[in-house]
Amino acid sequence: MILCDASPLVCLVNKKDPNHQRCLTVLPSLSEPLVTTWPCFTEAMYLLYRYAGWPGQQELWDYIAEQLLIIHISNESEQRRMQELMFQYRDTPMDLADASLVAAAETLNQQQIFTLDSDFYIYRLFGNVPFEIVP
Repeated sequence: MILCDASPLVCLVNKKDPNHQRCLTVLPSLSEPLVTTWPCFTEAMYLLYRYAGWPGQQELWDYIAEQLLIIHISNESEQRRMQELMFQYRDTPMDLADASLVAAAETLNQQQIFTLDSDFYIYRLFGNVPFEIVP
């Protein structure tokens, strides 16, 4: 499994995105399934509607149906951690989607993340551990 931010999800579906081919090329080398959070999935759905309409959103739903993408459901302690993270990185600032991925990474003991968001070079896991960013 590998954590997946909204940005690669949008790029994989939206063939007009400048990073589409880059994300598509790296996808086969990643450990399936991709794991995201509800905030990231929501963000990706919103952006896909803007760029690709319902067909783009349907393709992302197909990723779920085909089990290429799994949505991690946060628990109460992760939700508290998201609030702490958003406070800690308030000057960056950190949005809810990013906070949910950091909290999920800590819960799932995952350092690797599929993202195009440079903020993940700043964010740290417990113990000041950096993310391993793909691509």
